[in-house]
Amino acid sequence: MTSVNTVELAKALVRKPSVTPADAGAMDVLQAALEGLGFRCRRLRFGEIENLYARRGDRSPNFCFAGHTDVVPVGDATAWREQPFGAQVVDGVLHGRGVVDMKGAVAAFVAATSQVVAEGEPPGSISLLITGDEEGPGHDGTRRVVELLQAEGERIDHCLVGEPTSSAQLGDMIKVGRRGSLNAVIMVEGVQGHVAYPDRAANPVPVLVELLHRLGARQLDQGYPEFQPSNLEVTDLEVGNPTHNVIPARAKARLNIRFNPTWKGADLIAWIEAEAAKVAEGFRGSVAVDARATGEAFYTALGPFTDLIAAAVRQAVGRTPELSTSGGTSDARFIRDLCPVIEFGLVGRTMHMVDERAPVAELQALEQIYAGILRLYFERFCAR
Repeated sequence: MTSVNTVELAKALVRKPSVTPADAGAMDVLQAALEGLGFRCRRLRFGEIENLYARRGDRSPNFCFAGHTDVVPVGDATAWREQPFGAQVVDGVLHGRGVVDMKGAVAAFVAATSQVVAEGEPPGSISLLITGDEEGPGHDGTRRVVELLQAEGERIDHCLVGEPTSSAQLGDMIKVGRRGSLNAVIMVEGVQGHVAYPDRAANPVPVLVELLHRLGARQLDQGYPEFQPSNLEVTDLEVGNPTHNVIPARAKARLNIRFNPTWKGADLIAWIEAEAAKVAEGFRGSVAVDARATGEAFYTALGPFTDLIAAAVRQAVGRTPELSTSGGTSDARFIRDLCPVIEFGLVGRTMHMVDERAPVAELQALEQIYAGILRLYFERFCAR
């Protein structure tokens, strides 16, 4: 059985330019490392997206590490101090696109597992659910894999997603929940005409402005236990009218709502559609809403699982993590349908930025935390 080095595996993964939706060989690197540890690997391709589900062992409980090998674009490559996909270590820091979000954590998953299995056969199973579509639309990645595993009756008992949740120091924060996210496009179609003859036209702009005012004026909630209040943000307005003397034919807006468990996405969509119908009354045009909830809010209740993760962090780095529900969405929103899920990983300050990087010592410490999680998990959950 091979031994896995977190930093060397992270380098090998970073050197694969797997910008969504490209895989660029990243899954091949990961699969080879896992098969060397006795994992049974399944490559699950949906559309143009490569996914991988790997499992070692047949017994319960099944602890799953989940993450992604796809990365965001590098932007201006000439602005980087080191080559974005060069995976160079400079002054004890590993540079490269995706090292923080989240190839470093994926490498630490594998290295931590190699530690634990070298100590003896675990009394349960270890699995990895890795996608190439987390940074993209999310249609053919974790969501599709979860649906397949559910259909096949595969049981995952608990899951840790390796998102870069730490804020200032490794281990200062884990995520025990996330707000949901809803995207909406509102299109108001009117009748174009001359501004001097408004009776011959139907101006879509005042209708759209009125609808956005109605939506924005409502305080959605006061918050929810452990969650921030829900918030609606208008992210784009588009009319495209270059002249002063023409009433435009259409106006469009985009908005996003981040919502806590007070709401379900369908309820918010119904509210937006109802408000759109009100402003459309008497308007000689149409108001259309195209809305989709990309993830529901979820929360993993505090208890033995969250205690275990916090204990492993304290053992490895001497830090008690804050249990948070802040931040954006992640693929945990799909995994929640399988089992309790928590997110924990590297310090996220440079994710998605030019010169994304992580200290080697931090990557090694993350491996120790993940190994500690596995040891405590099988100690506490297999004794039940």
